[in-house]
Amino acid sequence: MRKRIAVVVASVLACAVLLAGSRLRYANHEPSAPSASELTRVSGPPALDEHDDGTPRPLRVPTGRTPVVSCEQAKAIIGHAREALAYPPPRVDTRKFATAVVDWLDAYGLWSAAPDAPVARVLEQHAEQTVLELERSYVGCTSVKASGDVLASWTAELRATFRDSRKNGYAEPYAGLTDRVFEGESSARPALTLARWLGERVGATERTLGDRVAPYVREAEARYFPQMSPEEWQNVVLAAAVRAYVQVLDPHGAWSSFDEEVSLYDTDVDLAMSIRFWDHATRTPLGLRLEREPTPPLQSGDVVLSVAGVNTGGLSSEQGEQLNTAAANASVPVLVDVFRPTLNTMVRLSIHVGAQAPLEPIELVTTRISYGAGDVAVVAVPDVRDDLGATLARALLKERSDSQRPLAGVVLDLRGNGGGSTDGAIDALGLFLPGAPLFPMKHRDGTIEVDHASRPSSIDEWNGPVATLVDGETASAAEMIAGALMAYRRGPSVGQRTFGKGCVQEYFEDVEHVGMFRLTTLLFALPDGRPVQRVGLEPTYALGSERNEALHDREENVVNAPPTWATTDVRPRRLIRTNGAWPPHGGHVGPCSDEHVCAALRTLGMATHRVATSRR
Repeated sequence: MRKRIAVVVASVLACAVLLAGSRLRYANHEPSAPSASELTRVSGPPALDEHDDGTPRPLRVPTGRTPVVSCEQAKAIIGHAREALAYPPPRVDTRKFATAVVDWLDAYGLWSAAPDAPVARVLEQHAEQTVLELERSYVGCTSVKASGDVLASWTAELRATFRDSRKNGYAEPYAGLTDRVFEGESSARPALTLARWLGERVGATERTLGDRVAPYVREAEARYFPQMSPEEWQNVVLAAAVRAYVQVLDPHGAWSSFDEEVSLYDTDVDLAMSIRFWDHATRTPLGLRLEREPTPPLQSGDVVLSVAGVNTGGLSSEQGEQLNTAAANASVPVLVDVFRPTLNTMVRLSIHVGAQAPLEPIELVTTRISYGAGDVAVVAVPDVRDDLGATLARALLKERSDSQRPLAGVVLDLRGNGGGSTDGAIDALGLFLPGAPLFPMKHRDGTIEVDHASRPSSIDEWNGPVATLVDGETASAAEMIAGALMAYRRGPSVGQRTFGKGCVQEYFEDVEHVGMFRLTTLLFALPDGRPVQRVGLEPTYALGSERNEALHDREENVVNAPPTWATTDVRPRRLIRTNGAWPPHGGHVGPCSDEHVCAALRTLGMATHRVATSRR
């Protein structure tokens, strides 16, 4: 089963070892530690993706190896992406492709992104031929041969520099464990300088702790400076080329090997609900230094050297994040080796998630504002989670039962909401439009399916006035909510024109079974058939002025953004309201901590004579 999302993708190039940490039970008794293969079977955040039978498919514990694909695999994966895309594949800009290959290839600012790295120029020279070869099944991948040759010799030079510095350089005794590396723009530092810097710190720590750090040193060196043949390096380049190609082909899409799969979900709001061993860590030459909110018995400042037998030194940021998530969600004790600077010693810990209680749902923040003789509940909806229908129902039920003053209306504040789960949007709309046909969704082959709003219990339905607050950052699944309420004349919107993202992404495994896609597979329209993609929603009532720079940050200005799509009206006439206007407030509104909210309420109450329909 594919999981659908509709979310604005800011960037897939920047990943960090972070996200919400959780309080877990732990044990320091004699552990029965799982192997990485055992963790592969049991670990994983809830429902990031699912098998065909609907059961969650867990994240894999990363191997720590550099991602590789063969020429045949690269062609098959790219062919799969082009066929699954919701619209005819656009032309791939070879200049942007080359830049993206350099970025994805270089996990450390050593191989290609550093200013003295010679391979970037070679990749740029062959970019056009590489794209042509990847798109054609009947030719080979000869264009990456030169890059493989250069990388083999370049990493050999870097390795020699590292080893010389490791033997003869000087640094503080524990610098290889504690000094942050790759912070900020590490790619702006010459690779030979960085290799020397790494060697000095690793060597100093090696001389201090001896054999105790030898396994971590070997693993880190093998990752920073892999000893591979030119032919093996070609497969590394091809893996980076696949990631770059999909990224340029589909600005909302991505491909990743299973070892770095978590990077696909860095914009998925549901990932924030996953259990983590730590909230934020930075890389050191030999490990991961925990900066804040680690799970006990881990402590801030600890340097994690291995988790479940996987050494962390030299892991890419994506693999470090995946290891954090996958191991933390294991249902068996997990061994974690750390260096504790407060004691200048290495410690082995056992952390056991066990049968922990489900994570508490994140409740919506609601503010009651005086409006005429009653109150309006303004519900802040920062993103669209899978459980939005349930959390919104709880929030409204609480507001209806907690106050002595009547609830005169509900405002969903969708400003800054970049989207999220289409299922969450559909369930939330069920509270206001139970069972209504909602969004026609078009597949690549031209078939159209229509989603319907959920049918909640009668106690959860809200039949009173409703409206939405929107702005230029209201996008995708959030536009679904505002747009459907407008299309059925159920509730007006107030604010500025929205972002204009009328497409949906899905997660699914590639045809070669070596990685995962996030890909735009559907275009959607509003229930009345009007487009959202590249157009956005014009609010029922315009309020405020937009910044000039915000006007450029729209889907219509995204390179290779999907095309606009409109279709026929799917609304049953009996469900279209004749008037979605709000009751008058008699001039009694507020006070409000956010003046824009009060301005919106005043506008709603003074516009009772206007029919709440949206402009094209």
